[in-house]
Amino acid sequence: MKTAFFLILSSFFFVYFSNLHAQGFTPPAEGKAVVYFVRVTNFGKAVSFQYFHNDKFIGQFKGKNYMRYECDPGEQLFWVSSEDKEFVTTELKAGDSYAIVINVEMGAWKARVGLNPLDPSNEKELLDRVSELINKKAPIVTSQKDMDKINGKLEAKNFIPTQLKRYETEWSKEKDFPHISNEMAIPQERLQK
Repeated sequence: MKTAFFLILSSFFFVYFSNLHAQGFTPPAEGKAVVYFVRVTNFGKAVSFQYFHNDKFIGQFKGKNYMRYECDPGEQLFWVSSEDKEFVTTELKAGDSYAIVINVEMGAWKARVGLNPLDPSNEKELLDRVSELINKKAPIVTSQKDMDKINGKLEAKNFIPTQLKRYETEWSKEKDFPHISNEMAIPQERLQK
C-alpha cells in the first residue's frame, strides 16, 4: 500500500514539476533564435491551424495555446494555413525571442487566420497577454506520429510547393504581408518570470 501511494505521489510530482519547468520563455540554443506562435483567445478554439517554416511543416494546434519554434537567425519565411494562407517575413537575431500573435477571423467554410507580429515597443497590453499565457502553461508540441501523418498528406497533395509557388508568383505581389525586424525581439527583462 505504501509503495503504491509513493508511486502515485512520485508520478504527480514528476508531471507537475516537468510541466512547471517546460512553461515560460526558454532562451534559444547558442546561435539560434526563437519564435513563439501564440493564440491569446479561445475564439474559434476548435479550429486547428497548421504552421510552416519556409518549406517545412512545423506543427499545429488549436485554442488558447502557443508553440515554441527554434530556428536559425536571419531572413526566414513563416506561414500559417487555414481557409486562407498568411505569411510573415523575418530578420531574426541570434539569441533573441520573438512572438507572432495568431488571430482567428471569420471565414466562409472555416476560420481564417491572421498574423500579428508582436512589437513589444508599442504593444504593451498584448505583450502582457502573451507573457501571461507563456508563463502559465507549457507549449504545444505536435507528436512525431502526427507530424509524419500530416507530412504524408501534405506530400500527397504537393501542398507545400504549390502554396510557396503561389506566394512567390501571386500573393507576395498582391498583399503587403507583415514583417518581423530584429528590433522586435521581446526584451530580456520580460523573458524572466
